[in-house]
Amino acid sequence: MWSCITDFFTYETTKSVVVKSWTIGIINRVVQLLIITYFIGWVFVHEKAYQVRDTAIESSVMTKVKGFGIYNNRVMDVADYVTPTHGGSVFCIITKLITTENQVQGYCPESEQKYRCTHDNNCTKYINKPGGYGILTGRCLRFNDTMNTCEMRGWCNAEIDYVKTEPMGEVENFTIFIKNSIRFPLFNYNKGNFLPSITQEYIHTCNFDMINNTYCPIFKVGDVVRYAKQNFTVLAQKGGVIGIKIGWMCDLDKADDHCNPSYSFTRLDAMSQNNAVSPGYNFRFAKYYKMKNGTDYRTLVKAYAIRFDVLVNGNAGKFNMIPTLINMVAAFTSVGVGTVICDIILLNFLKGAEQYKAKKFEEVSDTELDFHANRLCRSQLSFKHDEEQSNDSGSFSFGHYG
Repeated sequence: MWSCITDFFTYETTKSVVVKSWTIGIINRVVQLLIITYFIGWVFVHEKAYQVRDTAIESSVMTKVKGFGIYNNRVMDVADYVTPTHGGSVFCIITKLITTENQVQGYCPESEQKYRCTHDNNCTKYINKPGGYGILTGRCLRFNDTMNTCEMRGWCNAEIDYVKTEPMGEVENFTIFIKNSIRFPLFNYNKGNFLPSITQEYIHTCNFDMINNTYCPIFKVGDVVRYAKQNFTVLAQKGGVIGIKIGWMCDLDKADDHCNPSYSFTRLDAMSQNNAVSPGYNFRFAKYYKMKNGTDYRTLVKAYAIRFDVLVNGNAGKFNMIPTLINMVAAFTSVGVGTVICDIILLNFLKGAEQYKAKKFEEVSDTELDFHANRLCRSQLSFKHDEEQSNDSGSFSFGHYG
C-alpha cells in the first residue's frame, strides 16, 4: 500500500537525449514530412480547414414544362400531361394513358384475373373485403364470353389496365425550365442559377449540355434521361423517377462569379429496373361529371409518367481565424507523433535499446535531493568545485552506428 502511495506522488519531467543514428533520424524526418504534407495538402488546401462552413442551404425551385404531343389522335399540351400544375420541385410528365370512361356507382364483375370464379362459393371468402376496384359481394357474375369473375360494388365498369398502348413519343423533345434561388444564412449570401451573363435572347435559344451550355437553365427531357444513363423508350413505357441535382459548392473567399451551380442527373428508383413487382412509376386520377338527372359519373385515368425531382444541395466556406488556429495547433501537435514512433523503435527494436533506456529514464528521490542540498550549504567553495568538475547539462548524446 505504501509503495502505491509513493508511486502516485511522483513527478515526471522531460529529459533530452540526442541519438546520433541514421536509421532513427531518417524515420523521424520522414514521419514529420508526411504529417506536414498531409496537413498542408489535404487539410488546408483540399478541405479548406481554414474556413468556417455553412451547409444549411435554403433553396426555392420553380419549374415550367413546354411542348406539344399527339396521343390517341388528340393534341396534348402542358395542362394535359403535367401534374401537379403548380410548377414545384417535383413534377410528372405523363407519357402513356389508360382511360376508363363513363364509370358510375353500382355493381359489376371484377376485371382482375385472380377473381375468376365458376359459382358463388368461389367468391364467398371475399365477402365485404376490398377487391381490385371495389368491395366484393360474394356473388359470381359473367365478365365476358370466356370467363366469370366475382361481383364488386364500386365504380362500374371496372378498369381494365392491361390494355397495351404506346407512349407519346414527342415527350423526348419537351423542355424543362428550372429557376433556382439559394441562400446561405450564416453568411447572408444569395445567388441564383441565372448568371449575370444570361440574357433574354440566350434563354430563348439555349439548351443545357455538359460542354458548351453548362449554365443554361433549360433542359430537354431526352437529354436529361440520357445523362441519367437511361433508355427513353423503356422509361416512357413503364415510367420512372429521375433526379436533377443542383450543387452549390461555393468558396466565398473568391469572387462572386466563382459561385456557380453544377448539374447532375440520376435514376432515383433504380430498384424498379430489376424488379418485376410494380415496375416503373404510375398513378391514377379521375375527372368527375354529372348527368342531367343528377347522377355522378367519371373518367378514370391510369397514367404512366416520368417523375422529375429537382434536388438542391451545397455548402459555402469563408475564412475564419478560429478553425485556422485549431487546425494549426493540431498540425503542430501531430508532428510529435514522429517522436513517439522513434521512441518505440529505439526502446524495443534497435541494437543499444538498453543503453537508450538508461539514458532516457532516471529516478531521483527526496533523499538524494536533500544530500545534494546539504553539500551546497556546507561549502560555497565545494559548490564551485563541483560545478567545474561536472559537464552534465541535462542533455545526453550517444551515437548508434552499426
